[in-house]
Amino acid sequence: MQRLVDTANLPPRLDRQAVVRYGACIASVIDHYPVLPRAMDHARKEIAAAGASGRAYASGTVLLAETLGESKGRFQRLWHAPPGGLWGCLVHANILLPESRRFIPFAVGVACCEAVRLIGGQRAELRWVNDLLWDGVKLAGFLVEGYTEPGHGEEFDLVGFGINVNNSRFPEELVGQATSLAEQFGRELPLGSFTEIFLAQLAWNFGILYHEEARHLCGDGFSGADGRHHLLDRWRSLSGSIGRRVVFGFDLFTAPQYRAEVLGLDEQGGLQLQLADGSLKTEYSGEIRYLPEPGPSRCAASPARK
Repeated sequence: MQRLVDTANLPPRLDRQAVVRYGACIASVIDHYPVLPRAMDHARKEIAAAGASGRAYASGTVLLAETLGESKGRFQRLWHAPPGGLWGCLVHANILLPESRRFIPFAVGVACCEAVRLIGGQRAELRWVNDLLWDGVKLAGFLVEGYTEPGHGEEFDLVGFGINVNNSRFPEELVGQATSLAEQFGRELPLGSFTEIFLAQLAWNFGILYHEEARHLCGDGFSGADGRHHLLDRWRSLSGSIGRRVVFGFDLFTAPQYRAEVLGLDEQGGLQLQLADGSLKTEYSGEIRYLPEPGPSRCAASPARK
C-alpha cells in the first residue's frame, strides 16, 4: 500500500524509511467476511484457535466485515454497523513498551482523520482521544482492548474501528448525532479505495509508534517539536479539543463528572483541564463532550463547531 503522507511537513528528525519498515506488518494480512457478530470477538477466537494448534497469529492482521450484527463501543454501547461502512479490527502483538502503548489510540485516530482529509474532508477533526467528528457530529469511533492468548500467554492489542462511509441511514436515537462521508460529500465513495487509504495511514502511524520508541530508547529523544512525541504534535494539528469547554466523565452517558476547559495535552497524552474554580486536572482515560460555545462572536468565527 502506498502511504499518502505529506512529507514536506514531517519533522527533520523523523526517519521516513524507518517508519515505513516499522509499520510494514500492519494490514499485511487482511481477512474479509460478509458478516460478523463483532470483529473484536472474532479476533479473539482466531487468536485462541491459532494458539491451540501451535501456530502464531500474525501481528498486523486486519479483519474486515461488510456488516456487524453485535458491534459495540465503550461500555458495551451498541454501534450501528450496516453495509456501506468500514468495520473491522486490527490485531497487533503487544511488543511495545507500556509508555508507547498509551499512544495507540492517538495513532488510530490520527490515521482516520488523515484518511478523511486526504479525500477532501477538511472539516473532519479529532475529539480527545480518538473520536472523529465532522461539524461536531460523530463520523468514526475506535476502541482498543487487550487480549491474552490462553494457551501460551501471548498478549495482543485489538483495535476496533467503525467508520461511517456510505451508510447514510441511522437509527432514530442516532439521528443528529452521527453522520457519514456519503452524507457530507453528497455522493457515495469507493469503499475499497477509502479502505486502502485508511489502512495505509494506519500502517504509517503505527510505524511512528515504533520509530519514536526506538529514538527514545537510544537516548535521542522524540522527533516532534521541542522533543515531543510526533503523534502528539500530529494529533494537536487535527483536533478541535484544545480551548473547548467540555463535560468530562469516564462514562458520560451514565455519570458525567464535571465541566472544564481543555488546556492541552501533557507528554503522555493526558488531557489537561481547568475547572471553573481554577484548579487543574489531568485525565488519562475517560471521554469528553463539547459544551455550547459562549457568545455570538466565537460562534461566528467557528461555525463548524457545535
